[in-house]
Order: sequence, then C-alpha cells, then structure tokens
Amino acid sequence: MKNHKTIILSNQEIAPGYYRMRILAPEYQQLATPGQFVMFRVQHTFLPLLRRPFGIFRVGFMPADCDAMPEKEFIEIIYKVVGSGTEIMQELHQGDRIELLGPLGRGFETGDPAEEKILVGGGIGLVPLYMLAEKLVQTSKVRLLMGGRTRDDIITVTEFERLGVETYVSTEDGSLGEQGLVTSVLEQKLAAQPKAAVFACGPMPMIDAVQKICAGYSTSLQVSLEALMACGVGACLGCVVKGAGHSDAEPRYLCSCKQGPVFRAEQLDWSRLEQQDSVCGGCD
Repeated sequence: MKNHKTIILSNQEIAPGYYRMRILAPEYQQLATPGQFVMFRVQHTFLPLLRRPFGIFRVGFMPADCDAMPEKEFIEIIYKVVGSGTEIMQELHQGDRIELLGPLGRGFETGDPAEEKILVGGGIGLVPLYMLAEKLVQTSKVRLLMGGRTRDDIITVTEFERLGVETYVSTEDGSLGEQGLVTSVLEQKLAAQPKAAVFACGPMPMIDAVQKICAGYSTSLQVSLEALMACGVGACLGCVVKGAGHSDAEPRYLCSCKQGPVFRAEQLDWSRLEQQDSVCGGCD
C-alpha cells in the first residue's frame, strides 16, 4: 500500500453518466490484484473532505512517447456520477493532480482451474471483474453475465469480449440483450452447470439474489462488497458487515476494507447483510 501524489492521464465519458479515468500509477502492475481498490482524493481542493473508494478496473502501460521517455504505468477506474464527489471528478482533465492510496483490500481467489467460472455484474459492479477475467481466461472457461436497468448501464462489453470471455447481456427494460434480471440468466446457467464457480459484484438486491441461487445449487460464490468507506485501512470501522455466526449476544463484524472487499459467501450473515447498502465501483 502506497500513497501516490500523481496525475490524471485521461478522463472520458464512456456512457451517459459513466466515466473512465486513467491515472499514472507506478508499481501497480506488480502490486494490484483482482478485486482490490484505491482511495481517491483531489489534491487542489478540500472538498470532498474524505477520500472516495473506487475499484481498480485494469492496470497497464502506455507506450513511451520517445526514446528518452519511458512507458507510463497506469490504472483505470470507472465511476458513475451520482453526487458531489463524482461531480467534481467528471470535471478533471489530463494533467490534473490527485492522490491515490492503494492498492487496498483483499481480492478474489481464482479457485480450481478446471471449474467453469461465471462472473455476474450489474452496472458499475462490472469494474472489479475485468482484472479477474484477465487472470481466469488463462486457465479456465469464463462466462460473464452483465445486467442493468437500461442499455446505458451496460459498459465495457467490448473489453471483456476481447479477452475471450463469453458474454451475456440482460436489461430490465429490454433495450439491450435479453429482457429481465441478470439473476434469471444465472439460474439458467447453473441449471446446466451447477459446479461452476461464481463471482459477483453489483447492487445489494442483485448480490442477495445471486447468493440465494448459488446456495440452492451448492455453488461456490465470492462477492465484492465495497461498502461506503472513510479511511480504507480498517481504522474507522465505518464499513463493517456482519459475519456468519453474528448474533446480538455474540456479535461478529468483518471490516470490508481490510478483510474484504471480496468475501466468500459462507463468511457472511446474509439474513442481516441484505439490510445494508454496498457499492462496487465507488461512491458519490
């Protein structure tokens, strides 16, 4: 984990309300693992006061500009404009200075290479699944089930397809792909292949439905639960979730930023978790 004072390389709108930001980030190629996140802060302003958490979409290198200039190592984050913090972010440009703390948290475990892998993402929940897909396709068959309310919520399809991932799209209004919920597609796939391993990130109602489906097929499941965070390092305890075995008499809490954001389904108390809100690609 390092605190980088760095610069933005690009910041582009990729769908209505969704932006992809590329940030100069030395050493992240070696440090970052699928499912980890960064804490983001704009350097030149006091507002927003607290850093914001964002999942790492991908890491890479930009070619050298000339023989005298080395290639630039970068990370990309994808965010949706939903409040004051992301409204400030959408106005940032190439060369603007920001701070990154990271990479942070516990990421995905890739599991048995022989198992088929099914990734389930809703909207901005697709963000932490791209680096995971990059790694999984090296040894396993990978399917991606992506869902959204409308076609505007279906992002980065091309990037996943270029990896060789078999992609299925569903939207609630039928404006793109199959009409309906992405969880209905998951149920169809698990009926045919119940021993696949599932990885999911998205809105809490979707995550809860995925867990119920996977439990019905005794299918292994890992979920990304990046809760609203103030510090990102386990100091403030503002992002705790209730773990399996939690009770009022014997409470058991898990810190999303330290012990997560990725959890195995059996680690969590789902009867209490469904009452909590979570985000995967960032916050306001």
